[in-house]
Amino acid sequence: MTTLERLEAEALSLPLPERTRLIECLLASLDGEDELAAAWADEAERRIDALARGETQLLPADEVIAQARARIAGRSA
Repeated sequence: MTTLERLEAEALSLPLPERTRLIECLLASLDGEDELAAAWADEAERRIDALARGETQLLPADEVIAQARARIAGRSA
């Protein structure tokens, strides 16, 4: 029996009030993902707007990675 199958069987064996509470908790956890996705969408829009206004610039990924590696190496030294 997989973990998911075991959890499903245990959830279905709960008394109705506890099962209802579990369902509410699981549904609420999905709402949090919507908020997180919305926050990332807002951040993306903010960055696009800043780029359009000329307040920031794009850098090649290899350059950004090299800069990050250099910073990490500098901290560990």
